[in-house]
Amino acid sequence: MTVTDRASVGYSVRSATVEDAPPIAAIYNDAVATTVATFDTEPRSLEAQRAWLEQHRTPWTVLVAEDAGTVVGWASLSPWSDRKAYAGTAEVSVYVAATHRGRGCGGALMDRLVGASDAAGFHTLIARVAEPNPASRRLHERRGFVSVGVMHEVGWKFDRWVDVRIFQRLLAPARSDGLPRSGPGQS
Repeated sequence: MTVTDRASVGYSVRSATVEDAPPIAAIYNDAVATTVATFDTEPRSLEAQRAWLEQHRTPWTVLVAEDAGTVVGWASLSPWSDRKAYAGTAEVSVYVAATHRGRGCGGALMDRLVGASDAAGFHTLIARVAEPNPASRRLHERRGFVSVGVMHEVGWKFDRWVDVRIFQRLLAPARSDGLPRSGPGQS
């Protein structure tokens, strides 16, 4: 499906496959080496990336954005916690190749990811954004995420302590009787 919103014209967003592991790893590993967007400090191997993709089966989602057939960004829904009561909560991640940042790729991915999370029955989305990251902050806020707090100096990267801001978005209930819906896999 080609996304047609004004900021993201030209990006095609689709579900990732295991064949997308190399470009996903390349985008992620660039973030590892050059940003605080991830607190990983070592590159992810291709084998580890493939295993991560294999673990992201329904309702956990991985999407990729393509520009002219080349993967230039990816986004995922991952478990927030392995405790059963958190089954309705997913963590959102978005990574965009440096050459495509600020060009609508993250927005195209986030729009599809929010739609997929709602369709999968999630109730709450959580995002962790290392500070400062005004672009990521805008990306989340424009899609209904609100800042719910800051964890101060929780990560050490590039010889400094890094704060992490937590963003949250509650999804609309899907039940017509007004009662909250259960999360994926809950009754």
